[in-house]
Parts: sequence; C-alpha cells; structure tokens
Amino acid sequence: MKVIIPVAGVGTRLRPHTYTTPKPLLYVAGKPVLEHVLQPILELRPEEVIFVVGYLGELIKRYVEDNFSFKARFIKQDELLGLGYAVNLALKDVNEGPVMVVLGDTIVRCNLKKFVASSDYVLGLMPVNDPHRFGIAEIENGAVTSLVEKPSRPKSNLAIIGLYYFKDVVRLKDPLASLVSSGKTTRGEIQLTDALEMMIRDGVRFVPFQVDEWLDCGKKETLLETNHRLLEEADYAPQLDNALVIPPVYISPSARVSRSVVGPYVSIARETIVDNCILKNSIIGEKTEVRDMVMEDSLIGNEVSIKGARRSLNIGNSSEIELP
Repeated sequence: MKVIIPVAGVGTRLRPHTYTTPKPLLYVAGKPVLEHVLQPILELRPEEVIFVVGYLGELIKRYVEDNFSFKARFIKQDELLGLGYAVNLALKDVNEGPVMVVLGDTIVRCNLKKFVASSDYVLGLMPVNDPHRFGIAEIENGAVTSLVEKPSRPKSNLAIIGLYYFKDVVRLKDPLASLVSSGKTTRGEIQLTDALEMMIRDGVRFVPFQVDEWLDCGKKETLLETNHRLLEEADYAPQLDNALVIPPVYISPSARVSRSVVGPYVSIARETIVDNCILKNSIIGEKTEVRDMVMEDSLIGNEVSIKGARRSLNIGNSSEIELP
C-alpha cells in the first residue's frame, strides 16, 4: 500500500509561525504535528509514502529524511488548487494497488489497521455538533450515498475528516484526472470530494468509518487545545530539582528549566531555557530562552528570546522580545 500525505498548504491562520516553519512541523505535545500523523501510519508498513509539498517543502523533506527510514517521495505542488489537485499530482506515477490518503496537518486517532481492513473503499468520518460548517457524508444502508459541502440542511452530522482508503487506485485516478483536465472547481479549488462523488455515481461503494478523535492544528487556539488533549494521555511528569511541575506537561530532556512553575498543559521543546517563570497552557519551541515571565495561552516559536512580564503571546521564529 502507498500512502499520500498532502502538506503543501501555507498555514495562513498560524502566522507568524508559518512564515518560517511549515504547519506540519509545528510542535504539539513534544513533537511535530507530522510525527503524530506518521507514527500510526508506520504500523501499516507502507510500500511508499508520497508527500505533496509546497511552501517550505524542503524543510519537510529534510525532517522526514533525518528522522525516518521508510521509502519516501516528495512531489512539488506549485499551485494551491485544492486537495483533489494535490492527490492527482501524487498519483501521476502510481498505476495500481491500494492507496491511503491522510492529511498532514490534522491528527486523526483511530485503529488504521481496522480502517483499511473494513472495506475496499473507506471514508473516515467524525460526528460534529455543527455539520453546516463541514463537508458532510450522507449514509444509507451502511454506505456513503452522497458528499455535501457545508449543507444548509444537513442530513447527517458525520464530517469528512481527511482520511481515505482506495483498494484499487485506478478507480480514483481516472475520475480525478478527468476532473483536473476539465478545470471544474468548487469554491475555486479542485475538490477530492467531487471525484469521490463521481466514483459513487459510477457504482463504487464507500463504507463509512467513524474515527475516535479528530484533532485540529490549524490555528493557535486549536493547536493549544490539541496540545492539551495529547498531554492528558501522555503520562509524562518529569521531576526537576529547581522547579515545580504541574502535570500534564512535556519537557524535553535537553531543556533547562529552573526557578519556575510549569504546567499544566505546557510543552517545552529541545535545548530551550526557562528561568524564573510561571507557564501554563503554552507551547515553547526549540532553542528558545524565556526568562522572568508569567505566561499563559501562548505559542512561542524556535530561537526566540523573551524577558519580561505577564502576557499572552503568539511569537514566530527568530524573534527577540524584551518586555517592561
């Protein structure tokens, strides 16, 4: 089986961080979002993982090659024309066999072995409270009968969450290529859901698979919420000689924390220094220095230097802040 992971988005809602770091490489609960995505995929022993990269794609390529040993291929997406366009690029040299598609900037929690074994064509879904905000799958007799984008009167509350399985890639490749060549767009983009609709009309039976969790990493608030959720189950509470830790937290073994109160729900990445601080519900990046701060609900990038007072902050990489 091959796995396609589109990671070409620019992450505008997470600026300034995404000016210098692609969204999948932002840290959450002690490691990049992309690592949370890849770890369960590796249990499937994929034949190849195909990354569709764009802005800052060389950083994703370097990260994957430096940290993983699976066979990987990187395809450049020069135009951001939608998920359908990205998947079509990835399928250019894939002519047979099963394929799984999973987004690289959200964390889906489910048993992927059961997911791919549940049927020949499977669509990952998650119940939501506000289905009019999402693409929704309509279900009848245990099969997906229609996919509707942001319906005004939704017939179900099962949102499409970006996890797909196709036993025979040709059944996807042909309608997707036809869609791209026709230039048909929905809301200005070539949508994968439009190709799936074509497959359903052609008789392909998609089985719905309800995932356990769907964790968004698309903006500061949801990234902090995802950090909160993942830390709750991490069961990691380091003991520090000169600091009080209120779990759950993640503190890299190479970080130095002194004279501080850290937690709950704080992640501190490698080679970062925290001194004389009170930190709560925050993510601190790599090689950053934070001194004399009371900080909550904050997202701090890599190689940042901060000295000051009580604030809620959203600071990108390579910054230097000194507060009165």
